[in-house]
Amino acid sequence: MRSLLERLSNAHGIAGREGSVMQIIRDEISPHVDEVHTDTLGNLVATRRGKRPSVMIAAHADEIGLMVKFVDEKGFVYFVKIGGWFDQTLLNQRVILHTKNGPVFGVIGSKPPHVMKEEDRKKPVDSRDMFIDVGARDQNEAREMGIIPGVPITIDRSFVPLRGDRVTGKAFDNRAGVAMMIEAMKRTRTECTVYAVSTVMEEVGLKGAKTCAFGIKPDLAIVTDTTIPGDHPGIEKKDSALEMGKGPVITVVDASGRGLIADQDVLDWLQETAEQFSIPVQLDVSGGGTTDATAIQLTREGVKTGVVSIATRYIHSPVEVLSLEDLDKGAELIARALETAPRYFRREG
Repeated sequence: MRSLLERLSNAHGIAGREGSVMQIIRDEISPHVDEVHTDTLGNLVATRRGKRPSVMIAAHADEIGLMVKFVDEKGFVYFVKIGGWFDQTLLNQRVILHTKNGPVFGVIGSKPPHVMKEEDRKKPVDSRDMFIDVGARDQNEAREMGIIPGVPITIDRSFVPLRGDRVTGKAFDNRAGVAMMIEAMKRTRTECTVYAVSTVMEEVGLKGAKTCAFGIKPDLAIVTDTTIPGDHPGIEKKDSALEMGKGPVITVVDASGRGLIADQDVLDWLQETAEQFSIPVQLDVSGGGTTDATAIQLTREGVKTGVVSIATRYIHSPVEVLSLEDLDKGAELIARALETAPRYFRREG
């Protein structure tokens, strides 16, 4: 799983431009399913045919990023954020502009502190005051490099190991969930019909999950994602009692109920499966943030939906950190839950 996560993390694909990531997923999952297709919005749907209940596993493939908005006469590039960035995370990062001519490297700059007024030094720099320097001498040279409005931009950061089973990289939200889904499909011996879906545009409104769930009409759904632990400085246990290394996380409620409120029978299914197979799990009741589960649960007449997440530090940054053991246990829980689903949700057909 480490090798798979590394490949996925190092790949680039902002919301709405997930193509290169999808190719890795297609190559990995195809041997373990009966059919793979891409739907109208760009979701990659890998189907293993079987009996009911049918189960959708959803893992969003997109990462937060940027997009070219304007290039000034001196060749400096201005951008908009695609997804939920904390602006200070962006300052002084190295980035890749994915032009039709190939990748172009640049750095995000701003006014240096030496020329700032005293009051300005105390304020966070707004992303609207940042720009990307690609080394171009003017607007025409930037255009010759392929830099025009609409070019997607990602952070230039690579996966590396930390101590023990912990690793760091960009886009673990949600390439970790994608890796967990793929590994679960490799391990499971379920008799259910399974739709393993790599969804698009989760970071900008849960868009792909909504349309795909409507199209395939599953009986049940499991969403894989990352979530916030409370085991490092700057966050208290009352804000999150989750910890890295204590197993995958089952969501009870997120966004204070404005997002997912998981059905009790879904919670019983996931928790009892974890207990049966001696898989350690944590429960999460969250006041903020949600996942594809919110969109899937409200599709058509409703879909019983659960979430299995990995506690991941520093999400929505280029230096996210997680435990590979947690990731392994998460894949194991999903693989076994696919096998136990008929015991909890009996459907004809």
